[in-house]
Amino acid sequence: MQDFLTGLAFFLIIEGLVYALAPRFLIEMAKLLPSVPERQLRAFGLVAVVLGVGGVWLLRG
Repeated sequence: MQDFLTGLAFFLIIEGLVYALAPRFLIEMAKLLPSVPERQLRAFGLVAVVLGVGGVWLLRG
């Protein structure tokens, strides 16, 4: 459970940094999202999940 909470804390830190350091970039990206095909968003999400799981596996293995 401690690892999960640590991961959640790091996620919040990274998200907060994006909002604090690059708010205009985030707004522009949000405007572009509706024009990106759903299939491409799903593919990107799956790649991100695989990279995340692989990273955890390598670091914790």
